[in-house]
Amino acid sequence: MNSRERLLTAFSHREPDRVPVDLAGHGSSGIAAIAYARLRKFLGLKEKPTRVFDPVQQLALVDEDVLERFGVDTIDLGRAFVNDVAWRDWVLPDGTPCQMPYWALPERGKDEWVIRSRTGRVIARMPDGVLYFEQCYFPLSEGDGLKTIAEAMDNCSWTAIAAPPGPLIDGPNGLELFASGAQRFRQNADRAIVWSFGGNLFEIGQFFYRNDNFFALLASEPRKAHDFLGKLVEFHLGNLERLLGTIGEYIDVITFVDDLGMQTGLLLSPRMYREFFKPRHELMWRRAKQLANVKVLLHCDGAIRELIPDLIEIGLDALNPVQTTLEGMGARELKAEFGKDLVFWGGGCDGQTVLFQGTPEEIRSTAREQVHILGAGGGFVFQQVDNIMANISPEKIVAMYDAVSS
Repeated sequence: MNSRERLLTAFSHREPDRVPVDLAGHGSSGIAAIAYARLRKFLGLKEKPTRVFDPVQQLALVDEDVLERFGVDTIDLGRAFVNDVAWRDWVLPDGTPCQMPYWALPERGKDEWVIRSRTGRVIARMPDGVLYFEQCYFPLSEGDGLKTIAEAMDNCSWTAIAAPPGPLIDGPNGLELFASGAQRFRQNADRAIVWSFGGNLFEIGQFFYRNDNFFALLASEPRKAHDFLGKLVEFHLGNLERLLGTIGEYIDVITFVDDLGMQTGLLLSPRMYREFFKPRHELMWRRAKQLANVKVLLHCDGAIRELIPDLIEIGLDALNPVQTTLEGMGARELKAEFGKDLVFWGGGCDGQTVLFQGTPEEIRSTAREQVHILGAGGGFVFQQVDNIMANISPEKIVAMYDAVSS
């Protein structure tokens, strides 16, 4: 099997020749640029510039030689638009030289780095000693007169600071550039192509209003919350129609994002999810499948066991990152109860516990066990739980990925 066949076989709930592997195939399966620079050196690979593909999360662009080394079966559509003119020199928080997309090049402030929106507003900060940019402006809670969803999107760090292609496909011929780039990518790649669409609802409310304000809005002003979410879905559907309608035939998986859980349970009640978000998630996911022959993947952190039947009911194909150490999220019970209906994309090795605290041998043992449990009968894509953080040693990363193929 080639990589695409391997992944699609797993999605059909049949066992492929081996478990498909993901690394940096979407925005929640990557590796911090600091850890990536160390990994390349540890592997003895040819020296290349460390490029920050996701500026907000400080995730690296993973080069082809590393993808080959670990037998990775997925690739982010944004990679189709990576070229040498998109980058400017910068330096990572640990002093490692790197390159950032020119449209997200940080500006030095007092004891910090900042990133500005296109209007010049500071929307993200990274104080000295911190490894990631933090949102510092909440466009619908500041009273600055921003009225439309588009205006808020342009002034929120999570939506305004884009990974490639970003502004590379702006302009009157943007759709044509997007389509031709995706078509060339499909012709030259046998990996499964993933488009990180986003389509956040619950999270966008928090990004725009700030968490406390948005939770209060849902609880105390439901009509206003419904009005906001209705406009937000309309915005997302407009982009879905315009963009997926253009590149749908060239991709295999579309990724939506909405963290609904925390370490100890849900961030909102099932009743509130079903009132505000479930019908809107269904609207977007069903429309995506009408527009293209794609699989729908949801990145959703936390202990969300209680909502999984709802997610399956409204058309979800795959769940990520599958935090198997949390209450109700054990690999065996999830596979037994939902394995016939849902692909588990993740859960291969927990980044907060085993990958962070364990020895290489413990990591290898855990990865093999998860492959055995979640990979039985297909329906599993191996990925660590969430992104590989900056403090994970290369020895541990190699142990995890090598365990999958051994």
